[in-house]
Amino acid sequence: MDPEYGEKVQIPQPPTDRASEPAVERTVVIQIIWTTKDAPPNVRINQEEVRWEDLELRLAQIYLKRAEKVAFVRGDADVDFLYVAEAIDLAHQAGVQRIGLLTQDGMAEGE
Repeated sequence: MDPEYGEKVQIPQPPTDRASEPAVERTVVIQIIWTTKDAPPNVRINQEEVRWEDLELRLAQIYLKRAEKVAFVRGDADVDFLYVAEAIDLAHQAGVQRIGLLTQDGMAEGE
């Protein structure tokens, strides 16, 4: 190929400073974390600590502008399943349409 007739092509490059871009978390995981035997577990949405009383409101805020209404729930092995069921119920009330359960080994079937 004759270099005189070749075309110069520029390929768009991703920005080098990705740390300045806000990360959009698409996957929402509600984590139920065991604390002590007689105390209610802690709850997080991804890495954000949330009080049980605020869980439904916070989920509603998250899903307000999302087209995809999917969440996953992960409970520690020692957590009473009633807390997992309550988190699922609150998520449904907040507008989440599909909920999957995460296990320590992977993912179980969702609703």
